[in-house]
Amino acid sequence: MTVHFIGAGPGAPDLLTLRGRDLIARCPVCLYAGSLVPREILTHCPPGARLVDTAPLDLDAIVHEMTLAHAVGQDVARLHSGDLSVWSAMAEQLRRLRELGIEYSVTPGVPSFAAAAASLGAELTLPGVVQSVVLTRTSGRASPMPSAENLEAFAATGATLAVHLSIHRLAEVVQRLTPAYGADCPVAVVYRASWPDERVVRATLSTIGGRLGEHPERTALILVGAALGCDGFAESRLYASDYDRRFRRSATPASATDTTPRS
Repeated sequence: MTVHFIGAGPGAPDLLTLRGRDLIARCPVCLYAGSLVPREILTHCPPGARLVDTAPLDLDAIVHEMTLAHAVGQDVARLHSGDLSVWSAMAEQLRRLRELGIEYSVTPGVPSFAAAAASLGAELTLPGVVQSVVLTRTSGRASPMPSAENLEAFAATGATLAVHLSIHRLAEVVQRLTPAYGADCPVAVVYRASWPDERVVRATLSTIGGRLGEHPERTALILVGAALGCDGFAESRLYASDYDRRFRRSATPASATDTTPRS
């Protein structure tokens, strides 16, 4: 018996990976975060599967459901939204399973920041502009931020910031980022990326507050950085004709006296 932790993606049902789909299809038990995972994904469950919405459950109750399945030898599909590597609370579940001697696997999913960038039609790293992306958040009731991991420190690098779980503190985020990025720095807020009711708001640090109103939606991602509004960046060397790499030799002009036929 194995508990399969599966990243269910940012929202659109067809952004589920093939591996995730196939695992769901063969698990007689499915634990899913009902507040975040679209119900269309549950259509991949086999007929008669036991479906458990974990939204109202605490950690002990969730692990209890896993132990019940373990006792009768039933594999479990454990669905989390987005990708499991960040802010998924997977680690504490895995620790419990290791203590219980229950096997598990992990299947990644499409993260929300990637879906948001796709909705914007944006590359978050541009040659000569920015080459780093920082995934971060502000402190919340569930998890405080370590003192060294603060918005000011990340902003000082000039990286593209993907600020999660912080839309309710937008005014504070703007105030803390403006000194490093400048008031005219591009900002995009993407609400429910890839869902049917997705909403995108583009602005700058100085104007984003007025664009969203007093009560912005809580499940929104804030993207900040020069890459969001830059069109004058240099082309990378990756596809340059004179760039020699393993899978493509550089284009070298043939000698004027070379009459060897070319295919």
